[in-house]
Amino acid sequence: MRKVIVIIAGVGWLSVSVSRGAQSFVVPNGSFELPTTGFASPLINSWQKSAKPDWYVEDGSTYLWSQLTGEFKNDPPISPNYIDNCDGNQGAWMFAVREVSLFQDYDSKSANEPAPTHAFNVLYEVGKAYHLTVAVMGGVTNYGLQDGATVQFALYYRDAASNTVIVAETTVTNDSETLFTNHTHFLDFSAHTPPVRAGDAWAGEHVGIMLSSSITDTNLEGGYWDLDNVRLSATLVPSLTEPAWNNGQFSFTLSSETGMVFEIQATTNVNALNWTSIGFITNATGAARFTNSGVMAGRSFFRARAVP
Repeated sequence: MRKVIVIIAGVGWLSVSVSRGAQSFVVPNGSFELPTTGFASPLINSWQKSAKPDWYVEDGSTYLWSQLTGEFKNDPPISPNYIDNCDGNQGAWMFAVREVSLFQDYDSKSANEPAPTHAFNVLYEVGKAYHLTVAVMGGVTNYGLQDGATVQFALYYRDAASNTVIVAETTVTNDSETLFTNHTHFLDFSAHTPPVRAGDAWAGEHVGIMLSSSITDTNLEGGYWDLDNVRLSATLVPSLTEPAWNNGQFSFTLSSETGMVFEIQATTNVNALNWTSIGFITNATGAARFTNSGVMAGRSFFRARAVP
């Protein structure tokens, strides 16, 4: 676990995040198990596919746009193509073609749904950072997926006009020589949002997840990506707030995931190497008040250090 340092100087304060106590959310059909297929199928429950762009022509010489994404069944363990860390029995494919994408949010719907089910109902909450992780497999064995082709994973929200606005994203570039060298094993890639602030446009809005073929060069089109095990989590970022003086004593509120233990330290020199321990506090409810009972000369600085 990384330690967190939170400093209060006078009546101003600065917080630094820490990874601890992640809250996991259910992503409907996050491992592409539905509907069940005996081999492969373009049907994917819970995920909505991007609309066919005008430039893509379905003339019999190409795949239908709806066939550029779909689900496949993992081969049996005795097969040389068995994916050893496939989550469940199935995964998804996505062709490396411009504008191909899968997305899911509160108002999205898949081909098997006449209306949105609102099954994916997660909000961006103030003070939390959100983390998207997707298992990916590329390489050159995926029917001509070229080195340099890219796929993008993003967290977004919808604005008042229902436009998708990206909050955080990560791009994976196919490299068959140094990255995707094992063609039967998924690799994890993640996108992380900064902590949500009260003034952010996405505060209180629904979380959306988008998986996209992000190539722009038509020379890189061809082949496909394998995807699996889409995960979403959030961490409450520890912070010190509400500094106050009362009867000559200084106090503040420590907010964090419940159950975390912190050592409170103080100094009169913020650049000092050695800080003085002035007590410990267990945050049992998510917000704990700490009062400095000692007297320190001059301007004082305080910090909270997470205890393993």
